[in-house]
Amino acid sequence: MCVVRKSVNMTLRRVALLLSVLYFVTLFNGASLKDRKYKDFLLVTVATNQTDGFQRFLRSAKVYNIPVKVLGLGEKWEGGDVRSHAGGGHKINLLKKELLEHKDDPDKVILFTDSYDVILLSGPDKIVQQFERFDARVVFSAEGFCWPDEGLASKYPAVQRGKRYLNSGGFIGYAPELYNVVTSTAVANDDDDQLFYTKVYLNEELRDKFRIKLDHRSDIFQNLNGAIADVELMFRGQEAYLQNTVYSTAPLVIHGNGPSKLVLNTLGNYLANSWNPEDGCLSCWDDSVVLEDKDPKSYPIVLIAVFIEQPTPFLEEFLDKLYHIEYPREKLHLFVHNSAEFHAELVEDFLSQHGEEYRTIKRINPSHKTKESEARSLAINYCLTVECEYYLNLDSDAHLDNPHALRLLIEQNRSVVAPLLLRPYKAWSNFWGALTADGFYARSMDYMEIIHNDRRGVWNVPYVNSCYLIKGALIRHPELKPSYMYNQLDADMAFCTNMREKDVFMYVTNRVDFGHLVNADNFDTSRVNSEIYQLLDNRWDWEQRYLHENYTENFNPNNTIAQPCPDVYWFPVVNPRFCKEFIEIMEHYGQWSDGTNKDPRLDGGYENVPTRDIHMKQVGLEAHWLEVLRLYVRPLQELVFTGYFHDPPRAFMNFVVRYRPEEQPSLRPHHDSSTYTINVALNRPKIDYEGGGCRFIRYNCSVTDTRLGWMLMHPGRLTHYHEGLPVTKGTRYIMISFVDP
Repeated sequence: MCVVRKSVNMTLRRVALLLSVLYFVTLFNGASLKDRKYKDFLLVTVATNQTDGFQRFLRSAKVYNIPVKVLGLGEKWEGGDVRSHAGGGHKINLLKKELLEHKDDPDKVILFTDSYDVILLSGPDKIVQQFERFDARVVFSAEGFCWPDEGLASKYPAVQRGKRYLNSGGFIGYAPELYNVVTSTAVANDDDDQLFYTKVYLNEELRDKFRIKLDHRSDIFQNLNGAIADVELMFRGQEAYLQNTVYSTAPLVIHGNGPSKLVLNTLGNYLANSWNPEDGCLSCWDDSVVLEDKDPKSYPIVLIAVFIEQPTPFLEEFLDKLYHIEYPREKLHLFVHNSAEFHAELVEDFLSQHGEEYRTIKRINPSHKTKESEARSLAINYCLTVECEYYLNLDSDAHLDNPHALRLLIEQNRSVVAPLLLRPYKAWSNFWGALTADGFYARSMDYMEIIHNDRRGVWNVPYVNSCYLIKGALIRHPELKPSYMYNQLDADMAFCTNMREKDVFMYVTNRVDFGHLVNADNFDTSRVNSEIYQLLDNRWDWEQRYLHENYTENFNPNNTIAQPCPDVYWFPVVNPRFCKEFIEIMEHYGQWSDGTNKDPRLDGGYENVPTRDIHMKQVGLEAHWLEVLRLYVRPLQELVFTGYFHDPPRAFMNFVVRYRPEEQPSLRPHHDSSTYTINVALNRPKIDYEGGGCRFIRYNCSVTDTRLGWMLMHPGRLTHYHEGLPVTKGTRYIMISFVDP
């Protein structure tokens, strides 16, 4: 028994020793294999132009420490226009020369990919490991379309699962076999490279001789065309990666072949360590510059091109923000195209007052009848004339609330970059995240996260408008110069289409808050003081212009709300400009009621306590005033009359009253048909009129020194029987609403 036990123990010790030796041998061999793979691995690509896509490709290679050999850089491309028809043989002939140097190295692994529409997703080690699992000498990527010759589809070997057809945008293999493949037959520069490789693969003898396989399930290569629904962007900790959900693979090279390039651009905003939820935008700093610490005298020269293509609300504020851009004005040229006669005087006043502060000014007035596309082309050419280094397109609906916007855009150092601008409280912005097949708006998977600033960064997008910065170098490039003409498209669509076709990336940035858009769609310039009517379309701008500067102080818990009489409260609501313009609207309309009991505007035609007034319905402001009640009055009511809640508040009687000594100076005692009443003072006692005020009879309490833009709020029934005190001089105007009758 002891002998047997001793024998077993010795055997176990020997096995353990053997396993230890095998472990260290494997570890050593693995390390040396890893080093060898890295040393004997080379990525080869072809790029005759340094496009934005090419720069993105190089960045991804750098992220994963992949050595790259670029062929054809600076040479004339002789492979034809592969966007519109077959071609690309030039790539094969360039690769053929490169492989001459490696054809006798059986361990040399060559990865060949396109560059303009390819992003690398992993380092050399993982790529080589995946390649060796194929047990092949050459592996081509695969796709779901047989192109460029559909007639060859039936000749492909059957595939139980996966993409069946060869794609030449990515392949990997050992150098000798790759050299034999590319030299198997002659190819002209304008022949089709994919057809060339397809014929080699479909030749069974060559396929077996060179041990060629296809990556049917995207273990290495993911072609997006026809497979967009197959992939999903996912995050593993701080790393974004692509998951093929159909084949449960994580591709290592992604190719935006055919019409899938825009999807690749979207994915490229995240992949290759570009953005992640923890660190945010890492690619934002690529090639960025810093102006802030430099001498302003060294700032680049910029042409700001302003386009007022239609009557636009709040243009006064737009021009003020333009003037207050924090950038040395001696470095700014100004180009202004105004198509709206409505704004002619305002624009002329601005240029007369500030024009001399700019380096130069060029203006095109409404009388010139210049079309938009022509005006934008003239602005681009003017940029060339003044030798601008940057060109800022600024449409009249784009408000740069951030005075540092121009400098921040320049520092981003992109060919075309737009600040994210949004219509407040809406999902309407100045960029599109995706396009439909016919080139119109589609919502990208991350659009809502971007516009709500849940994701901050610099985003490659297919369409921008309203406000964007263009590098002067792009404008001076004879082949890349922006154009605003493309078939029958409008100027913005034409510009973006041309940029996409020239492989120029357009970006939108929301790294900081830049400003917002106004909505000019329903701006009716036939009305007096048209912006008063913009609450429903442009609430944020309306508030900035018309809301009382102390309105928000009403909700400050440390603020004491004025109470001049029992249960009568006083709040600042609107500012003097609102009051002035409101009165002007009423007087321009001019159809004041006659102050008698007969009133055809009311149901039944009878007014028990008549005043000289104009109803909101008469001047088209009923809906707007009800919105004022909902947004700005109801929260105040809930603040002081605790427990009463009615959203939205109802009000059928909303009107402006005019008191004059010679007309109707006062109002007899009465109750209001309301749960509560509001009374807004539209002009100033002792300045615009004398006398006047409101007396609450039950409490023998009067409010006479009313404050401009302030609102009295009091209960309407039973307790607050009141009267209008006589106006002895001038004209008094008040805005009245009977809320929740």
